[in-house]
Amino acid sequence: MTFIIKGSGLTIEDVVNVARHNQKVELHPDAVKRIHKCREMLERKILAGEIMYGVNTGIGEFSEVVLTDDQVKDFQKYLIYNHAAGIGEAMPLEWVRGAMLGRINVHAHGNSGSRLEITQTLVDMLNKGVTPFVCQKGSVGACGDLAPMSQIALLMMGEGHAYYNGELLIGKEALDRAEIPVPGLKARDGLATINGSNVLTAMSAIFVYDTNRWLKQAEIAASMSLEAMKANMKPYNPKLHEVRGFKGAIRSAAAIVKCVKGGDLYEGTIKCKVQDAYSMRSTPQVIGAAHDALAYARSQVEIELNGVGDNPVFFPEEDMQLSGANFQGSPVSVPMDMAGMVVTMVSVMSERRMNRLNNPALSVGLPAFLTKGAGMFSGMMLSQYTADMQIVEQRILSAPACIQSIPAAADQEDFVSMGMNTALKNFQILDNAYGILGIELMAAAQALDFREYNFGAGTRKAKEVVRRHVEFLEIDRPLYPDHNKMKELVKSCEILEEVEAIVGRLG
Repeated sequence: MTFIIKGSGLTIEDVVNVARHNQKVELHPDAVKRIHKCREMLERKILAGEIMYGVNTGIGEFSEVVLTDDQVKDFQKYLIYNHAAGIGEAMPLEWVRGAMLGRINVHAHGNSGSRLEITQTLVDMLNKGVTPFVCQKGSVGACGDLAPMSQIALLMMGEGHAYYNGELLIGKEALDRAEIPVPGLKARDGLATINGSNVLTAMSAIFVYDTNRWLKQAEIAASMSLEAMKANMKPYNPKLHEVRGFKGAIRSAAAIVKCVKGGDLYEGTIKCKVQDAYSMRSTPQVIGAAHDALAYARSQVEIELNGVGDNPVFFPEEDMQLSGANFQGSPVSVPMDMAGMVVTMVSVMSERRMNRLNNPALSVGLPAFLTKGAGMFSGMMLSQYTADMQIVEQRILSAPACIQSIPAAADQEDFVSMGMNTALKNFQILDNAYGILGIELMAAAQALDFREYNFGAGTRKAKEVVRRHVEFLEIDRPLYPDHNKMKELVKSCEILEEVEAIVGRLG
């Protein structure tokens, strides 16, 4: 089904469907009318000689320089050339596609002043699989993601590079093969293509989507570890969390109960301690806090996805243009810094449970390091080392980027969001989180194989999926293939999908 772009109603799931799963898109007829109306107003103002930032003036420190009529068109070309100043490896295609979708949705409001041909070219590129080559680094997250967005804008002139059918081509050749006309750039078109935080917002949308699915798997892993360590399940009674009132904790406790329900531990036929350690007892409060942080991040990202992030902003109904700072990435970078931090926090708790599974003084009768031959064999001792290393890296990356502004453009742009740093490091944090959680799942499955009582349906299914990919550790073997298989398993969400098929949605 084609997604209709209206300038409103765009969700993170829509971004994932278009960016990752190549859903087709189309501009709503009302959006087309709004784009035309705004452009007509802009052209009247140009003919009248009205001074407009970035249309007939320079930008940044040069905003007071008024351009001649002959310079206005060429200025857009040189603007894109100058700002296509990124560095580093290519962004994943889904990040770039998500940014293009976000930019189209901005234009659909009819407040940007660009020609319809520019917006329609972005639509055609999404639908026909032409994805610009965009360097990962270069944006400071204010005045928009200027460097990466400019590499997208180069295609509007048939320049730059783009992927088409898996091949990296010169921009003009990619467009020609896809039978997409080169629209060229006229007054305002270049700046209207680049002047928003669309890349970091698209990346953040994808991160929020993937992190929500990772958090649900963290609850599955916790369920397995809790059952393996004969946890007291009273701390998971919904009344306990409802009386405090945090939505995330209520959700997390309910998810874990769904996984363990029906097992001997949940039914109270297994003897347990009166009170467990925090890593066993406070999982709903911790993962719940992550859910709440992610919910706030989602709300901010979706506001930005559906807002007018541009400069200047045109108001055809009032025949007015206003220059401001709606490109500033801080409203997204602040909650996304927090979103990355909570992934680290939940990873730390995951490692603490894995530690208890390994430690014979804490594991309630499990063999040391989950091996039958302790001394001769070391079992999962070194798996903890691997998890610990990744957590330290996560902690380093969890320092907020939103406070790291460095002034630029001769101090005209003297505060920037550094939101691209947030977006990039969040994906590194999440990449480590997949590995850390995979290790807990592997350890929990190993521990459950030593127990002889009945487990909840969700726990049983999760262990079954793990065992399809990683065998019981009977005797020591090199563990790096198992660690990498488990990391990919978590990333694939196979465990999540199969557990939810048995117990229902976990949130």
